[in-house]
Amino acid sequence: MSKFFAVLFLALSILLVGEVQHVLTIDFSQQGPEIPETLHGIFFEDINHAVDGGLYVELVRNRSFEQETRRYEGWRIERGNSVKSSIEETHPLNENNTRYLEVRFSETDRATLTNLGYGGIAVFQGQEYIFSTYLSGDFTGTITTMIVDDDEVLASGSILLYQPVGDWRKYTLNLIPTKTSTDTRLSISIQGSGTLRIDMVSLMPKRNWNGMREDLLEMLEGLKPGFMRFPGGCLVQGNTLENAYRWKESIGPVEQRKTKWNFWGYYQTLGIGFYEYLLLCEKLGAEPVPIFNPGISFQIESPEYASEEELKEWIQDVLDFLEFANGATDTYWGSIRASLGHPEPFNVKYVGVGNENWGPKYWENFEKFRKAIKERYPDVKIVFSGPPSYEGTDFRQAWRWAKENNVEIFDEHIYASPEWMLANTDRYNRYDRNGPKVMLGEYAAHTDGRRNNWWAALAEAAFLTGVVKNSDVVIMASYAPLFNRVGWSQWVPDLIWFDGYRVFGTPSYYVQKVFAENRGDVVVHSELTDEEYRMFGYRYKHLYHVVTYDEKSRELIVKVINPWPEDRTVQVNIKGITVEETGREITLAGDPKDENSFDELKIVPKERIITGLNNSFEYTFKAQTVTVLRLKVKE
Repeated sequence: MSKFFAVLFLALSILLVGEVQHVLTIDFSQQGPEIPETLHGIFFEDINHAVDGGLYVELVRNRSFEQETRRYEGWRIERGNSVKSSIEETHPLNENNTRYLEVRFSETDRATLTNLGYGGIAVFQGQEYIFSTYLSGDFTGTITTMIVDDDEVLASGSILLYQPVGDWRKYTLNLIPTKTSTDTRLSISIQGSGTLRIDMVSLMPKRNWNGMREDLLEMLEGLKPGFMRFPGGCLVQGNTLENAYRWKESIGPVEQRKTKWNFWGYYQTLGIGFYEYLLLCEKLGAEPVPIFNPGISFQIESPEYASEEELKEWIQDVLDFLEFANGATDTYWGSIRASLGHPEPFNVKYVGVGNENWGPKYWENFEKFRKAIKERYPDVKIVFSGPPSYEGTDFRQAWRWAKENNVEIFDEHIYASPEWMLANTDRYNRYDRNGPKVMLGEYAAHTDGRRNNWWAALAEAAFLTGVVKNSDVVIMASYAPLFNRVGWSQWVPDLIWFDGYRVFGTPSYYVQKVFAENRGDVVVHSELTDEEYRMFGYRYKHLYHVVTYDEKSRELIVKVINPWPEDRTVQVNIKGITVEETGREITLAGDPKDENSFDELKIVPKERIITGLNNSFEYTFKAQTVTVLRLKVKE
C-alpha cells in the first residue's frame, strides 16, 4: 500500500468515527438500460507465455528449430566423438517450416537431445502423453524417447529404424509416466549411423480440449465471458509489419504454421490460432471480437506504415477472415473452415481495426477498412481504436473524429491507479448516449509496485459499478492481461497466474467472476445518500453501488463496494416490488495488501443465506468488501 493511501486511510478513520448512516433507495418502477450479455468479457493475448507455455498444451520449447536467434533455445545436445549437428534448411519439411536439426553420424555412435520445456516439464502418473516428431534422412538405428526426473526414467518408448528413414515422415509414441513429477525433461537418445533430420518435436498430454490445457480452460469458463477479444493487443501491431499477427499463418496443420517472433519478446508457434480461438469462443459462449492490424506497426515507437498497395492486402485479410468465419461452404475460405471440421459458420458479429492507434493516418486507413468491410458485410460492427491514453489531447481528438464519422464502437484502454479508478466511477455518466458505444478493451488498477492485491481489485470493482450503470454506452469490458506464467512474465498485474501444473485466480479474477455471475438483465434505478470526500486532488465516495434485476431468477441484485477501513451501515428501502424474507449474500473481503497464491487463496467469494429481509431493512457493509445481495422478488 502506498504512503499516499496510508495517509488517506488514517484521515478516513478519523472522520468516520462512530456509525455513519446512508439510505439506499431502490425504485423498481424506474429501470435503466438493459445490460448487454457482452458486458463482461476477456481479452486474450499471447503475453507472459499465455499461449506457448500456457493454454497450449505443447510441453516442448522450440519444437521446430525455426528461431532466427537463440536457435537451440530450450535444447541441450550431447554428442559422441563422431557426431556433428547443426540447424539446416536445405531439405525443409515445408515452406513455412524450413529449419530442422540435422544430426550426422560418420560411424555408429550416440547423441542425446534434451528439452527442458518452460523451466521443467510437469507430468502426472498414469496419464498418457503423446510424443511425436518428423524425421528424414538416411539414418538407421534406434531412437529412444524418455521422460526423465533427475536420473529416473518415468516413461520411455523406442522408434526402430532398420531401413533408412527417407523422406519426411511423422513418428509417434505413447508415454505413460510411472509417477507424478513437476520438473522432468524430455530426453531423446539416438544411436545409429547416417544423417538424421529432426523437426516438430512434440510432447503433449493426450487429455486436452482442442490442444488447450483443461485447468486453465476451467478458469476461463468460470468467468462466463460474454465476449473474447483476441489475439491482441500489441501482438497485432508487431514491432514491425513483418512480425505483426497474420491470421492466415495461424490455421491449418500445426506443422505448416509459421513460427514467428512475438512483440512480447519470444517466439510463438501459433499452435492456438484463429480457428482454435473461434472454437474457444464457441465453447465459452463468448462473442468473438478479433482485432486486425490497420497497416501500422506499434505506433508508440517509430511506426511502420503500409504503402497504398500493401494496405489492400491488409484489408483483404479482414474480408477473407469474415468469409472464413461466416461464409458458406461453397466459398473459398468457407470451404477451408469446413475442411477443418466446422461446416457451420461462426457468425462473427464484430471485428476490430487497430490496437492503440490514433491520428490522421490511422483514421484514413480505418475509413478504407470500414468501406470495404461494410460493402461485403454490412451487419458486422467495426471497433475503432483509441490511443493508449484515456484522457488528454490524443484521446479527445480521437473521440471527436469518431463522433464526426459515425464510428460504431470506440475501444478505450485504461491502466490507472486505484485512486484514479475510485475517483472516476462516474466517468461514463457524461458520455453521449447517441454517440459511439464503448468497448473497454483493456483495463486494470495499477498499484505502487503493480501488485495483484485486494486494494487493486476493490478499485476495479468500484469502477465496474459505474460501467454497469452506463451499460447503454459501455457494451464490453475486459481486464488485461489475462494470463501470466510464473517466471516468464513481461507484464504485471494479471488476472490468472499459473505454472506447469497449477493455477490460481487473483483477487481481480474473483471480482470479475462475481460481477459476471451476478450481472442481471437490466439496471434498476437506485440512489444512495452519500457525501463525497475530496482528498489529495481526488473525490471519493463512502460506498460504490449498482442495482440490477435478473428476470429469470426474479432477483434484485445489489452490489456494494466499501473500499475503506470502516464499516458502513445502510438503510435499504425498496419500492415497486416486494422482496422475500430470505436472500443470498456473496462477499469478497480481505486486507488491502492481501494477494492470492498457489498456496493460499486469501480472496475468494463466500456465500451465505440471509434472513429477516423486507422492503425496508438495515445492512452493514463491512470494511474493504465487495458485497452482492440477491433479493428474491415475490410473485
